Amino acid sequence: MAVAPPSCCLVAFPPRAKDGLVVFGKNSARPRDEVQEVVYFPAADHEPQSKVQCTYISIDQVPRSHAIVISRPAWLWGAEMGANEHGVCIANEAINAREPAAETEALLGMDLVRLGLERGSTAKEALDIIVALLEEHGQGGNYYEDADSCHSFQSAYLIVDRDEAWVLETVGRYWAAEKTTEGVKCICNQLSLTTKIDAEHPELRSYAQSQGWWTGEDEFNFSEAFSPADEHLDCCAGKDSLEKQEESITVQTMIDVLRDKASGVCIDSESFLTTASIVSVLPQNRSSPCIHYFTGTPDPSRSIFKPFIFVGDIKLVPKAQSPCFGDDDPAKKEPRFQEKPDRRHELYKAHEWARAVIANDQEQGRQLRKTMLELEKQGLAAMEEILSSSDPLDPTEVGDLFYDCVDTEIKFFK
Repeated sequence: MAVAPPSCCLVAFPPRAKDGLVVFGKNSARPRDEVQEVVYFPAADHEPQSKVQCTYISIDQVPRSHAIVISRPAWLWGAEMGANEHGVCIANEAINAREPAAETEALLGMDLVRLGLERGSTAKEALDIIVALLEEHGQGGNYYEDADSCHSFQSAYLIVDRDEAWVLETVGRYWAAEKTTEGVKCICNQLSLTTKIDAEHPELRSYAQSQGWWTGEDEFNFSEAFSPADEHLDCCAGKDSLEKQEESITVQTMIDVLRDKASGVCIDSESFLTTASIVSVLPQNRSSPCIHYFTGTPDPSRSIFKPFIFVGDIKLVPKAQSPCFGDDDPAKKEPRFQEKPDRRHELYKAHEWARAVIANDQEQGRQLRKTMLELEKQGLAAMEEILSSSDPLDPTEVGDLFYDCVDTEIKFFK
């Protein structure tokens, strides 16, 4: 069984989070050389009976899809994490379970993240959409751009809006979900749901019983029934880090937790690297905008979190998007992945220089990192002003926000 990448997704609710804000974050741990891009898709109307081509299979399209912004491995259709115009955020985790994931090509967990964002206007609606699609199409296929072996996983999701979060954990077409509206919640690369289950597949328990994983007499415990027999269930390091915070949790707190290599939240190992990160702040007061911070680059401890706000007229950011290879993309042709094209975008290339300097030159590296954090701080302060202002948001001021931040960062590295 392939080792699931040790990503980490977190959410904190008031009063643990500050000022009536819901704070969401994810580090995406993926193969070290994989490039992630940050892409905005506007809301769109679709023709009746039209199809949407996901990473491996096509499915029925819906009449209208919401505007979304996502961070995704550049070779696939779906998303590791992202947000939509209605203040829904979703991230997923690859997990191993007692039942191996299917290698047959179906929907990837990452496809379901994007589909949930495109179709769900609340966290609960996104959850219902994901489980319905899972039921209809199943999950399976290679999680990596790798011609030599198929790495397939089951999936867990953290689905969040301004009011609540749902942890959804899936094994094949079976699933269980827990709702939360307070405190801190974390998911990582193993099953975490136990006896508190607020929604589930109607045949979940009978299936566990038929496999001999549950007697039917003890209290039903999802993780105990479906986790690999030899798996030691650890608490998520990110949850530990957030719960240790004495102060209220802010965007900065979440960023600091995601940057923490000592705790294991920020991954930099032989096989895996945190290839991109997100932090979102969702004010429970609906007159304030949701703000989503993306790195678009590897290693959050050496990256800048850049803000994005949904408005009607968003300026696209080609410098954070990978080259498009169309139908010639080796990920789209069968047999797949026979070549690995250079998927680095302009931001990624500029950032490679910064990572090398920080890693190799102590004095120059320290100075560079200090200036990067200063740039980020200015962005965070400007967003703080928007959240604390009683004036309505001027869309013309923020439509170029992410574009300008990416542009400034690239110029700075040059």
